[in-house]
Amino acid sequence: MDKTFALLALLAAQAAAAAPDPARGQAIYQARCTACHSPDFNGVGPAHRGVFGRLAGTAKGYAGYSAALKKSGLRWNEANLDRWLADPETLVPGQAMGISLADAGERADVIAFLKTLANAKD
Repeated sequence: MDKTFALLALLAAQAAAAAPDPARGQAIYQARCTACHSPDFNGVGPAHRGVFGRLAGTAKGYAGYSAALKKSGLRWNEANLDRWLADPETLVPGQAMGISLADAGERADVIAFLKTLANAKD
């Protein structure tokens, strides 16, 4: 019985350690993404507030999308954002973003942060 409890406690601790952390995601976003992106303002890349559920290539007021991304038909959700952040060119050949996040944990954290930006500002 004690071994079972210890195993369950270990598994719970591992699951908690692996859970995406929006605070870590925000730090990664600030370090890796803000040269081109902002939650609320279009820059070199589009603003990210309200990205979840948005059709790729349609951020309000942003005109710099590649034709490939505009035609992609992608709707931003966890799975598509993970694939995009891992390798944008593989997901949408001909797109314009030249940055990726190879580490799956970092991607999960950034996605968790982006989820906190759920409401678009008008």
